[in-house]
Amino acid sequence: MTAMDVNQILEYLPHRYPFLLVDRVLACEPGQRIVAIKNVTINEPYFQGHFPHYPVMPGVLIIESMAQAAAILTFHSEQARPDDRSVYFFVGIDNARFKKPVVPGDTLRLEVAIARHVRGLWKFAAQALVDGVLVAESEIMCTVRSIKDKETG
Repeated sequence: MTAMDVNQILEYLPHRYPFLLVDRVLACEPGQRIVAIKNVTINEPYFQGHFPHYPVMPGVLIIESMAQAAAILTFHSEQARPDDRSVYFFVGIDNARFKKPVVPGDTLRLEVAIARHVRGLWKFAAQALVDGVLVAESEIMCTVRSIKDKETG
């Protein structure tokens, strides 16, 4: 099992602030699963508008944080790194459920396991927990695709 700090995470994800939603990897078992952390802080830019009177992390960003953890697992499993010739696409979400609001001060524990990998399409079972309590879950599908040369588009 591999743990990663934020500098190592940046090697596996093309995302940067303010859209980097994984702060630490506690464990990564290539080809199996990943456990990662997102520290939710009041200075996140979305809290200014969601909601000023009761800040709540948007559900789509909880799902995105699970997808970013899945991306780290994918690249680590493939022994690859993202580059400027490909994009890791989020291609589907099934059975997404939100059980409890996530608020500033929470530590979001992201648990993502590979459910299936066929011909470049990855399917994951993902959960987000706070203090051991399930706050969100979904099945996520992702793929890596080559992109055309920007100059010849």
